[in-house]
Amino acid sequence: MGNYSAVNEFFLVGLSEYPELQLFLFMLCLIMYVIIILGNSLLILISILDSRLHTPMYFFLRNLSFLDICYTSSSIPPMLVVFLSERKTISFFGCALQMVVSLGLGSTECVLLAVMAYDRYVAICNPLKYPIIMNKALYVHMAAWSWILGCLNSLMQTVLTMVLPFCGNNVIDHLTCEILALLKLICSDISMNMLIMTVASIVLLIIPLLLIFISYIFILSSILRIKSTEGRKKAFSTCSAHLTVVILFYGSALFMYMKPKSKYTKASDEIISLSYGVVTPMLNPIIYSLRNKEVKEAVNKALHRYLLIWKK
Repeated sequence: MGNYSAVNEFFLVGLSEYPELQLFLFMLCLIMYVIIILGNSLLILISILDSRLHTPMYFFLRNLSFLDICYTSSSIPPMLVVFLSERKTISFFGCALQMVVSLGLGSTECVLLAVMAYDRYVAICNPLKYPIIMNKALYVHMAAWSWILGCLNSLMQTVLTMVLPFCGNNVIDHLTCEILALLKLICSDISMNMLIMTVASIVLLIIPLLLIFISYIFILSSILRIKSTEGRKKAFSTCSAHLTVVILFYGSALFMYMKPKSKYTKASDEIISLSYGVVTPMLNPIIYSLRNKEVKEAVNKALHRYLLIWKK
């Protein structure tokens, strides 16, 4: 009950020391958010309408695009309000809701990217057995467990954080209700929270990253055994988009949650947070569209069909 009597709202003061940048950041994030919604929605729509894209790879890609839409919708609109508002506040329950959604979806994406790496491993290393191994029951269950693990992690960490006393300390030195920023406001022992966060980071960040790394060792080994240059190029092109997304996502996530405390700097943390929460979801559909021949063909086919209908 101490939280409700002492703290009813939080002040988000991230980057507030740069008032001249507030309007610029608002416009930049707004443009990026529109691109995220349009790009990911188009990717979902194209992969549903084109029967050639009804494969496990594009099923996982639809999940990733939907996840990015939800993730950014939980953080960017409130962030836009904060940029323009003089009283940069968010309610206690609004902060808890934002944290549980963003942390859950971020955790889900970690597992989902590892699942997608396994799918690429089976497709390249065992192409003849691919339809048997990656059957519908398996890939649906893999995607479902990605969501379940991510949601369970966020619920546990959010509840364990929000029940602790803040003792009136309600100024969050961040752009959103990020868990590391909130933990700094708590006036009691947070050693258990830090232990759970470390374990969760190992389970949901390090282990999936290791699985991705191992998958790509086998993938690279299989690609190098392909005799024709065209065959190697085609095999690598099916993985290059996923590998690019992995580097962008895990690079920023590892910097956020696994860096030593001595390396902490406020400005860099907030810039990386913007990259993690805005730039990467914006680039995902662009990367998959530019690096994937099947997606480009599906988009061209859909545009051609639309132009024919419009002319009629």
